[in-house]
Amino acid sequence: MRPEEALALLQWQIAIGADEAIGETAPDRTAVRPPAPAVQPAGPAAARPPAAVQPGPSTVLPMRRPGPVAALPVGATSADVAAAAMDLAQLQAAMEAFEGCALRRTATNTVFADGNPAARVMVIGEAPGADEDRQGKPFVGVSGRLLDRMLGAIGLDRNSAYITNILPWRPPGNRTPTAAEIAMCLPFVRRHVALVDPAILVFVGGVSASTMLDRSEGIMKLRGRWHQYRTDEGNKTIDAMCVFHPAFLLRTPARKRDAWRDLLSIQARLITPD
Repeated sequence: MRPEEALALLQWQIAIGADEAIGETAPDRTAVRPPAPAVQPAGPAAARPPAAVQPGPSTVLPMRRPGPVAALPVGATSADVAAAAMDLAQLQAAMEAFEGCALRRTATNTVFADGNPAARVMVIGEAPGADEDRQGKPFVGVSGRLLDRMLGAIGLDRNSAYITNILPWRPPGNRTPTAAEIAMCLPFVRRHVALVDPAILVFVGGVSASTMLDRSEGIMKLRGRWHQYRTDEGNKTIDAMCVFHPAFLLRTPARKRDAWRDLLSIQARLITPD
């Protein structure tokens, strides 16, 4: 294979999301495999049920997560699954078991949330990146470190804020999520907000802001002023501020002054709520 062909193949793999190794060495697909064991003829011994496997040093038992989810009919939508979750543990378990979104099959982890669910501030981003997908936590890469500094500037950290994303699964190659993928995952994040019930919502980036507020404007027009997020029940609204995504600020440092104003507005609302 010529060098330019190998480079083109690597670029194609990165574009479809195959951008990290899952083993120390590559398997040799050309190696000769040992022959399969001979099939024993059926008989009285074969008719006996197999003995129960006893746990031992070489036996790995499946992990069980607390918070059982109520049984749902086959083909239940994300809205059905989200509505059936009565607490955060059930919501997380339901999302990890949900088969209706193709992104789940290409992601390494379901990135549920990080921080303190009892905090007054809930931060919602767009989707996990490669670092988040690998670690199973939102905003842990370069953008996450800048977000931590932004929150720290107004006295917040991951013990006094709660962080999640609209999409819990990383789109392959960090591409922009499609409208269908966002619509599929939206009931999960809306249920997430209802269960946490924060005093203030912070929508990070244009996709998060326009999706959660159901607005067509971009982040340039949505940031800098307070909005009202209405819950699914319709009987409650939550103060919401839209801010620039840290990834945008890393590319456009001149906008950090505007971001600082938005952070100060959040700090003032926390100190003297209306």
